[in-house]
Amino acid sequence: MKKKVLSMLLCGAMAVSMLAGCGGKDSGDNGGESESDKAYVQDKGTLVVGITNFEPMDYRDESGEWVGFDADLAKAFAESLGVEAEFVEIDWDNKIMELDGRTIDCVWNGMTLTEEVTSSMDCTDAYLTNAQVVVVPADVADQYQDEDSLAGLNFAAEAGSAGEAELEARELNVTPVTAQADALMEVAAGTSDAAVIDLLMAAAMIGEGTSYSDLTYTVHLNNEEYGVGFRQGSDLTAALNDFFAACYEDGTMQEIAETYGVQAALIAE
Repeated sequence: MKKKVLSMLLCGAMAVSMLAGCGGKDSGDNGGESESDKAYVQDKGTLVVGITNFEPMDYRDESGEWVGFDADLAKAFAESLGVEAEFVEIDWDNKIMELDGRTIDCVWNGMTLTEEVTSSMDCTDAYLTNAQVVVVPADVADQYQDEDSLAGLNFAAEAGSAGEAELEARELNVTPVTAQADALMEVAAGTSDAAVIDLLMAAAMIGEGTSYSDLTYTVHLNNEEYGVGFRQGSDLTAALNDFFAACYEDGTMQEIAETYGVQAALIAE
């Protein structure tokens, strides 16, 4: 399949250089703190990636495999380290705790580079642009075309997300839910008037030809950028930045982006 071919093509030279540079592993026990996050991941043989169900970044295909723009890149990066990518669905509101507790090794799921994130994690360079958008039923969309029109609406948003933060900053009514997909279900079921989710998710999951054909998005609340988060001081951050640079250079970043329809959001290297 195309996705598997892309994974095999990604940055072969980078894989060799990364593996060659990892001879000095920390010899401490696997449960303790390692001087090198890269060595820790290679010792245990897995890169555990914290995600939520978020199309087109991380979602399950018909066979149950995790796929998406972020998922495909994570698999290829893990392969370059000589390990397997393991995807773990997390409560987004607990992402920092999960990372610090080593339940996961990175947060790689269309993560907005907020002040909270960048102060608590070692983050990569931004690789995609995004925005937080208001989702409403299509038949009332003409009533909600600017921020002033949003007062009085009951919103659903993922707990701990940039969307929830934007609503709280505007003192709008918000009910936290477990995932962005749940926020959409709230609007579709009529239990919330509106939701705030990522623009890239809205473009993939609502409107004509989707499961949410009766929903649309209107107001853009902000503009933002995505990055990947590792533990503070992690040497995996620089390794992933180098990997991204190589994938931009050989064109595979663009190719994977086109597979999932996010090429317009790529930040040029």
